[in-house]
Amino acid sequence: MQLNTIQAAPGAKHSKRRVGRGIGSGLGKTAGRGHKGQKSRAGGFHKVGFEGGQMPLQRRLPKRGFVSLTRNDTVQVRLSDLQNMPVDSIDLLALKQAGIVRAGALSAKVFLCGEINRAVKLQGLLITKGALAAIEAAGGSVAE
Repeated sequence: MQLNTIQAAPGAKHSKRRVGRGIGSGLGKTAGRGHKGQKSRAGGFHKVGFEGGQMPLQRRLPKRGFVSLTRNDTVQVRLSDLQNMPVDSIDLLALKQAGIVRAGALSAKVFLCGEINRAVKLQGLLITKGALAAIEAAGGSVAE
């Protein structure tokens, strides 16, 4: 095999459509643009969603709700996940290293799911009231 013999696979290359090159091409005269109107003219096009001056669909429909751009930044952590961790001092970095929290998470919130019966010290994590009560009952503490 030599570089000057390499060819594209059969059917991979298509010849360019030559519009406005005579009646025999099938795309002569109006070049596939039809007769008259804005879309037949050179440079005659409009922005996406334009409906000829009629109020566009995206402006006719009511706006509803709110989608936060930071909705995926906080990850939920179960109490049972903390029970299975090998360390006693737990922060966001420890959760990431243990594989409980994904690497891109900016914060984590501990919630009451499962049981914990060992003393752990939480630092820099969000926590629900129920989870806080369970951790303190097990002899643990929470520092901000």
